[in-house]
Amino acid sequence: MDITRPLNIRVVGLSLGSFLSITFILCVVYDLIFPGSQMYQSWIRLLPGFEWLTLKSFFLGIIERFLYGIYIALIFVPLYNLFYGVIVKNG
Repeated sequence: MDITRPLNIRVVGLSLGSFLSITFILCVVYDLIFPGSQMYQSWIRLLPGFEWLTLKSFFLGIIERFLYGIYIALIFVPLYNLFYGVIVKNG
């Protein structure tokens, strides 16, 4: 693995999107097991259209979290690559 090259926006976007989607699923499962934690109230505020708990809103939450990961990659990767080029390559 070559760690001296810039980040690939597709790889980072898919990785972050998948990570956030999996995390959302784990949080929903946790909230179902421990309903007193009421984590779903955070999802209602953070995810447009999400309501606790319908099948439609569950899949909507997964999709929205995935898109948040893509959004983060679209902002983070170009910034990382810019600073990588300025600091690492130009010393």
